[in-house]
Amino acid sequence: MYDIVKNYKKVDESLIKKYWDDLEESASIYECMGSGALTHDFRPVWPGSRIVGNAFTVQMRPGDNLMLHKAITLLKPNDILVVSCDGFQESGGMWGGIMSVAAKTMGCPGMIIDGCVRDSMMMKKLEWWVWSRGLNLKRSTKITPGKINNPIVIGNVLVNPGDLVFADNDGIVIVPRERAQEIYDLAVAREKKEDEIIARVQKDGTGTFKGNAAYEEAFARLNLSEEP
Repeated sequence: MYDIVKNYKKVDESLIKKYWDDLEESASIYECMGSGALTHDFRPVWPGSRIVGNAFTVQMRPGDNLMLHKAITLLKPNDILVVSCDGFQESGGMWGGIMSVAAKTMGCPGMIIDGCVRDSMMMKKLEWWVWSRGLNLKRSTKITPGKINNPIVIGNVLVNPGDLVFADNDGIVIVPRERAQEIYDLAVAREKKEDEIIARVQKDGTGTFKGNAAYEEAFARLNLSEEP
């Protein structure tokens, strides 16, 4: 495999739009897979952020962002940068405001990185959304090699280029490209069921427990004493 890969399969744009339009929460997608959620320490730089698109993976050395500058030149619309720098957090200059402008110009809506970023106020103004492990204003070098669009592991999740990325205020979930349609169908059904539950509990707040046979049976098996 080349160090820098340019051609790979992606999730169809129409399906990406369906994820954006029809699904509300990353948790719904995760619950339908039981996997794919990055670790909890990846947080949106700005609350309320939300992106959906294809994973564009970058593997870099800690503290060096040369490969990110190269990656920007290869971005296509709906690509989301998914960047591993081995969890290094002592360089915010891995990604900043000018790079955000460039990536947005290329049609990229945001990024996931297991390090830190800087220029967060510019990112907010641009409406260019980032999930990172923190903020740091320190600079980076530009001297070491890396890989673009090779499989990476980030947040304990294997990410292949072209996998679907869904990130929101709660976290990030990666859907393998070949399962994107299947998981979409399951997640839509799950959220529809949740809407029905919400309508019920709006009428009766006990409805999350009462009438739920699985919960009531699980509780009964605990053999707890309850005051009359």
